Amino acid sequence: MTTAQTTPDAVPADGAPTGVTMLGPDFPFSYDEQLAHPAGLGSVPAEHHGREVAIVGGGLSGIVTAYELMRLGLRPVIYEADQIGGRLRSQPFGGADGPIAELGGMRFPLSSRALFHYIDKVGLRTSPFPNPLSEATPSTVIELGGESHYARTYDDLPPFLKDVADAWHEALGEVGFAEMQRALTDRDVPRIRELWARLVLELDEEPFSGFLANSKAFQARSHRHREAFGQVGFGTGGWDTDFPNSMLEILRVIFTNADEEHQMVHGGAQQLPVRLWNDAPDDCVHWPAGTSLASLHGGAPLPGVARIAPGTDRQFALTDRWGTTREYDAVVVTCQVWLLSARIDVDESLFSPALWMAMERTHYMQSSKTFVRVDRPFWKDADPATGRDLMSMTLTDRLNRATYLLEDDGAASICLSYTWNDDALKWLALPVEERVRLQLHSLRKIYPDVDIASHIVGDPITVSWESDPNFMGAFKANLPGHYRYQRRLFTHFVQDALPAHQRGIFLAGDDISWTAGWAEGAVTTALNAVWGVVHHLGGASAPANPGPGDRFDELAPLALPDGL
Repeated sequence: MTTAQTTPDAVPADGAPTGVTMLGPDFPFSYDEQLAHPAGLGSVPAEHHGREVAIVGGGLSGIVTAYELMRLGLRPVIYEADQIGGRLRSQPFGGADGPIAELGGMRFPLSSRALFHYIDKVGLRTSPFPNPLSEATPSTVIELGGESHYARTYDDLPPFLKDVADAWHEALGEVGFAEMQRALTDRDVPRIRELWARLVLELDEEPFSGFLANSKAFQARSHRHREAFGQVGFGTGGWDTDFPNSMLEILRVIFTNADEEHQMVHGGAQQLPVRLWNDAPDDCVHWPAGTSLASLHGGAPLPGVARIAPGTDRQFALTDRWGTTREYDAVVVTCQVWLLSARIDVDESLFSPALWMAMERTHYMQSSKTFVRVDRPFWKDADPATGRDLMSMTLTDRLNRATYLLEDDGAASICLSYTWNDDALKWLALPVEERVRLQLHSLRKIYPDVDIASHIVGDPITVSWESDPNFMGAFKANLPGHYRYQRRLFTHFVQDALPAHQRGIFLAGDDISWTAGWAEGAVTTALNAVWGVVHHLGGASAPANPGPGDRFDELAPLALPDGL
């Protein structure tokens, strides 16, 4: 399915792009404009040049934080428990020309302007991702209740599925979709804040399923419409596994076009943090030419963190998994927040009880993917009986839920199954061979004359993010009533009101952002943390380019009352 009609991008005479961006309605700060400004992100006093700042986690948020602090003349020290990239994990099937299995992030909306700042900086190549019914997808099969529908474009769908899409578009109209997209396009901050404040007050306690059931659009139709919408979804596939989540989470995605115009990164998305790790920017303060994060670390980050505790003279003491302790004036923690109680021994005094509550109540989505490498993109062959593509991008109510056909410069692979929450837990206890067997069994019901297995080469690759002890889930998704918790997490980078012993340790990462699950949130919270560290060390943003903390009073997320 596609979402409601969006405002098309245009390019004015000066070349600056316009259109909907991931300018978050909760905190409408233009991070892309801050990054593009020639004045840079700020400066720290010269006496702090070369001072170490600890970064916990080498995912995208940690690497962006470290990269920008290095450019400002500080010495980031990255601790990483596994590999550079975090949930940007691109696993090759083997061989120099083989395809990549994108186990984490695999599709990135063009509205992610801050993310694409870094994608462009390191010279990565992207192209449209083959989502259902997108221009990059030759054909899509939607199979529900044992009945298959083949479509090359939206117009090929049967009337019932079109009516399901119409119901969704009408439901979005009930919450001011067009008004919000116009405000986001115009970067009309007062209007964005006005529209969003009303929705926060109305929908903080509303689950996605409740919103659909209460909407006039779906009330005027059958329960089967809501059921089909959950199975087929909008943009990228079925979203019924998101039905328990807060409706505000869904609107953040839809309003900002996060579910539209997705791009894939050729060669794998993990290249982005890896290239930033190895990049030697030519505008570093203090550091000599050729300095990179890799060179500052001798080629490898420090081991994962085992303990964070108060140090001497308002410093922070970090102990790695092998028992070595080092002290820092500032720390940026970018790992998923559950790890701060379940995996890392963190002194409770470093965060307030209210912030601990927000971290513990964070809700993570389970997610599972299974990939196989195939000998060629055989799905492009024409079925001799029907003339249709032999196989299509597939959405189904069977175990697989979503099957993607992937090609990267001729190297072909299939994501046999991409599932979330309860659907992902169905795979958790099964070894990869059994996963593949069951997934092929389901696909044979849809494509009885296609021998997919005969095209598989090499070993399959699978992931269940909830079983990884360094993550415990794919990403945060707020439940109804969690707005207050999310606000505490996001606003933690502004610390002037905190007691002295809690200042200097900052939270970042996509689960700290309002747009969890999107790499844009990892980037923007990294920029918040950079501002926080600079401010903590007595530095400041350039006067012509104020940072997110400088504009916080103006843009701060709505504060809901705690009373009756």
